[in-house]
Amino acid sequence: MSATSQLLAATPESAAPSALGRGVLRRALGLWRTRIGIVITVALVATAIFGPFLAPHAATALVGTPYQQSGGKLLLGADYLGQDVWSRFLDGGRSILAVAALATLLGVGSGVLIGIWSVLAGGWADSALLRITDILLAFPQILLALIVMATVGPKTWLIVVTVAATTMPRTVRVIRGAAAGVVEQEFVGAAQAIGDRRLRIVAVEILPNVLGTLVVEATFRLTYAIQVIAALAFLGLETSADAPNWGTMVSENSSALVIQPWGSLVPAAAIGLLTVGVGLIGDGLARVSAGIDRGAAQ
Repeated sequence: MSATSQLLAATPESAAPSALGRGVLRRALGLWRTRIGIVITVALVATAIFGPFLAPHAATALVGTPYQQSGGKLLLGADYLGQDVWSRFLDGGRSILAVAALATLLGVGSGVLIGIWSVLAGGWADSALLRITDILLAFPQILLALIVMATVGPKTWLIVVTVAATTMPRTVRVIRGAAAGVVEQEFVGAAQAIGDRRLRIVAVEILPNVLGTLVVEATFRLTYAIQVIAALAFLGLETSADAPNWGTMVSENSSALVIQPWGSLVPAAAIGLLTVGVGLIGDGLARVSAGIDRGAAQ
């Protein structure tokens, strides 16, 4: 049998790792941490999406006195301007979630493509790319975001690009490491031997086999994006000063925690719980991918 024939015969081996990648989520759902994380995340995402339709008042309407206590028509009282805290909370989650999701999609997507291209290219191109990612990772990510925002100004597209740019190097490192072991497998060599295009090799042979790692990395990067975007809003780097935003609400009402705590505590708790929920999902996926608690998950 020729060398090419032997490689072709090895292609069925790709099914096992591919099936393993697709089964990560199913096994992770058997862990309580993943289930709790999904419940928390879904509840807060639903609040952010449908909350504006359930708000009793317009987010910018002055319906009370500044820092009015809760009671009557104001479930959680009024904020520093006399706006309904509950209405602004219901209306303030969409911006953080939308920007975080877009930034994560852009950052993780570009990181996956660059990481896989790097390991396929090999040689000096791979080494040079790794050194570039090391340099980017050496910069404090939140500081880089602050410098860009302070220099150019808070714009939605710029926040998305900046957070994605600080997310991308870590994703490149993680996916490159996962793909390195896959590229060495015989089924990838078989695909190369029969002349498959590189794009098809990436889509059919490599990407399905790093799917578990990719899903885990995406959840962790989403957690990071939520934290950074909320921090930027807290510091006043928000595209619209009047628009409700959980991070902005914490900052605006923090000076009156003793008098009226709900204006800061409720959005702060939502940001914290959202981070915890996504983190629990990522932790469950990571444990299954690493083989931890696999018996309990099955």
